[in-house]
Amino acid sequence: MPKNSKVTQREQSHEHVTESVADLLAHEEPLDWKSSSQNVGGAAGKKVPQIEVPETDERPAWNSKLQYILAQVGFSVGLGNVWRFPYLCQKNGGGAYLVPYFILLLIIGIPLFFLELAVGQKIRRGSIGVWNYVCPRLGGIGMSSLMVCGFVGLYYNVIIGWSIFYFFQSFQYPLPWSDCPIRKNGTLAIVEPECEKSSATTYFWYRQTLNTTSTIAESGGLNVKMTVSLLFAWIIVCLAVIKGIASSGKVMYFSSLFPYVVLFCFLVRGLMLKGSVDGIAHMFTPKLEKMLEPQVWREAATQVFFALGLGFGGVIAFSSYNKIDNNCHFDAVLVSFINFFTSILATLVVFAVLGFKANIMNEKCVVENAEKILGYLNSNVLSHDLIPPHVNFSHLTTTDYAEMYGVIKTVKEGSFAQLGLEPCLLEDELNKAVQGTGLAFIAFTEAMTHFPASPFWSVMFFFMLINLGLGSMIGTMTGITTPVLDTYKVQKELFTVCCCIVAFLCGLLFVQRSGNYFVTMFDDYSAGLPLTVVVILENLSVAWVYGTKRFMQDLEDMLGFRPCIIYFYLWKFVSPICLIVLISATVIEMAISPPGYNAWVEELAQERFQSYPPWALAMCFALIVVAMLPLPLVFLARHFNLMSDGSNKLSVSYRKTMMKDMSNLEEQDEARSILGAKPGEALPAPMRRPYLTPSGNKATDPNSLSPNICYGTSYQNAAISPTTPTTPTTPVTPESDS
Repeated sequence: MPKNSKVTQREQSHEHVTESVADLLAHEEPLDWKSSSQNVGGAAGKKVPQIEVPETDERPAWNSKLQYILAQVGFSVGLGNVWRFPYLCQKNGGGAYLVPYFILLLIIGIPLFFLELAVGQKIRRGSIGVWNYVCPRLGGIGMSSLMVCGFVGLYYNVIIGWSIFYFFQSFQYPLPWSDCPIRKNGTLAIVEPECEKSSATTYFWYRQTLNTTSTIAESGGLNVKMTVSLLFAWIIVCLAVIKGIASSGKVMYFSSLFPYVVLFCFLVRGLMLKGSVDGIAHMFTPKLEKMLEPQVWREAATQVFFALGLGFGGVIAFSSYNKIDNNCHFDAVLVSFINFFTSILATLVVFAVLGFKANIMNEKCVVENAEKILGYLNSNVLSHDLIPPHVNFSHLTTTDYAEMYGVIKTVKEGSFAQLGLEPCLLEDELNKAVQGTGLAFIAFTEAMTHFPASPFWSVMFFFMLINLGLGSMIGTMTGITTPVLDTYKVQKELFTVCCCIVAFLCGLLFVQRSGNYFVTMFDDYSAGLPLTVVVILENLSVAWVYGTKRFMQDLEDMLGFRPCIIYFYLWKFVSPICLIVLISATVIEMAISPPGYNAWVEELAQERFQSYPPWALAMCFALIVVAMLPLPLVFLARHFNLMSDGSNKLSVSYRKTMMKDMSNLEEQDEARSILGAKPGEALPAPMRRPYLTPSGNKATDPNSLSPNICYGTSYQNAAISPTTPTTPTTPVTPESDS
C-alpha cells in the first residue's frame, strides 16, 4: 500500500478510523488486480490481454491559437463573401436583407458551427472518423462530405486559375481589357464587332480569356492559357498542404490577413471616387417589404450555411488538431462574426466601386443620347423650342438631361419610342444585379480601368482573390486528406501529391473552351443539396441519436463550463426544423426552375439562357446522387454487419478515457472482493458527475461520448478480456431528451 495513502497515515498517527473501508478504498490507487492473488476469477499472475494505449498522442497540433483562428477564418471567408453576399444584399432589399441574415446566423450558423468544432476537437479525427465514432450507421456522413469536398475543389481551383491569369495580365499599362481590339481589313481598321456590341471587359473575359463556345455540347478543345493557369494553381495548393497543418498553418498567416489589407485599401480608395456614396446609399437603403418574402429568408439561410463552410469537413479537420480543453465556443462565435463583418466590409467596397462605375456609365449614357438629340435638332426632327434655355450641350449634366428628356417625352408622346432615347437614370445602373464571375471579372475590371494607376489596383484585387480562394482550398483539401490519413496509414506527402495530380487531370474538364459551363453546373448541383443533407444528419446524429443532454455534459467536461442552455433547444429543435425547411425549399426550387445555364452567343455578343441537353441533365443529377450515395450504402452495410464499425481505430484520447473507466470498474471489483461480496453480484455503476437537464433537474448517464452508441454497445465492453468473468449487460439505447 502506498505510503501516502490515508490508511498508512492513520496507522502511523494512531488516530481513530471513522471512515468506512469503502471510503478508504475510494482514495486508494488502483491495483493490478488481474495479476493479484485476490483475483478470484482467474489464476494468480495470469496475464490478460489489454488494449495498449500509447503514452503520447502523436497527432499534429497548431503552433498557436492565432494560427488556428486564421485557418478557420481563411476557410470560411472566401470568394462568396466578395461576389455572392453583395449581390444577395442588393437583390433582397439592401439593408433589410441584413436582418434575416443576422437572425439566421444566430439560430443556425453559430450553433452548427459550434457543433462541428466541438465534435472535431473532442474526438480528434477527421469527418469520417468523427461520425463513425458518434454513430457508425451514419458513418456515411463523413464520406459524403469528403465527396462534396472533392467536387467543390475541382471547380473552385479553376476560379483561382482564372484569377492567376488576370493577375499576370495586370502588369500592363494600359490594362489589356481597357479598350476593344482593332481588326485590320486591308487599309481599313475597324473595332472588333463582338467587342463593340458588348464591352471591352466583357469581350476580354469571354473571348480572350475563356474563348468560350456557344453551347455546352461544343467542347472546342483545351484552352492552353487556362490549362497552364490551372496547373499553376494546383502546384500552389499542393505546396500549401503537403505538410499538413505544419505548412498550411504558416500559409494562413498571409492568405487570411492579406485580403483584409486589400479590402481596406479598396474601401479608402473607393470612398474617394465620384459616385461611391451613391452606391453605398443605394446598398443600405432598406426595402422592408422584402423581409416578408420567403425567398429572401431561403437565400439568407443558404448563404449562412455556405459562408461558414458547414458540412465540408474542413471545420472538423482543423478543430481536430486542437487541445481537448480549447474553448471552441469562443472560436465559433469569433469566427462567425469575423465572417459576417467581412461580408459587410466587402459589400461596402463592392458598392462603392459599383457606384463609381454607375456614375461613369450614366454620364456616358447622357453624352450618347445628347448627341442623338443634337442630330434630331439639326435634321429638324425636333424643334429647338423643346430645349430649355439654360441647357448647355457642351456641359450637359444629368439633371439637365433628365429635364430635357421629360419635355421631349411629353411633347412627342406618340412618336417618342421611334427616337430611341434612354432615360439614363443612375438608379437603373445601380439596380443591375451582378454576381459571381460577372462581378469579379467584368464589373470590377471595368471600374478599375477608370482608376488612376489602374494596373496597381488590378494586381492588388486579383492577388486578393487568389488568397481568398487559397484559404478556402486549403480547408477543402484538409477536409479530404485528414479523414483519409486518420483512417488509413498512408504517407501524407505522397497522398497529397497524388490527390493534386488526379484533381488536375479531372479539372481538365473545366479548362476546355466550354469549361465555364461545367463550372456553373458543378456549382449549382454538386454541393447545395448534398451539403444540406449532410449537415442535417450531423445535427440529428448528435441531438437525437447521441443525445443533446449527453453532448452538453461532454462539452462541460471538455470546456470546463456549461454552454448556454439555449444551445440545447437550438440543436434539438430549431436547427433541424430550419434545415428541413431549407431542404424542402431547395428541392422545390430545383423542380420549378428549369435546369440550364447562361451561354455566350458570339453572334449576339450577349448571354442567353439555354437548357441542358439530356446527357448534361443526367450529369447534374449524377453529381447529387454520387455525393449522397455513401449515406444509404454505409447505413445498410453496417445495419447488416457487412462493414466494420471502425472500433479498432479508436483515437488515443478515447482509448485513454476508456482505460480510465475500466480502471474504475476494476477498482470497485477489487473493493467488493475485499469486502466479501458474493460472486456474480452486479457491480455498482461507476460514479459520474451529475449534470443538469434543461429544466434544472439532475440526471445521471453512465455513458460518455461513445463511438458505438448506435449499436447499443460500448467500447468499454468490447475491450474487456474474454477471460474475465462478466455479467449480462443491458444494451444502451440512444438517449431520449424528452
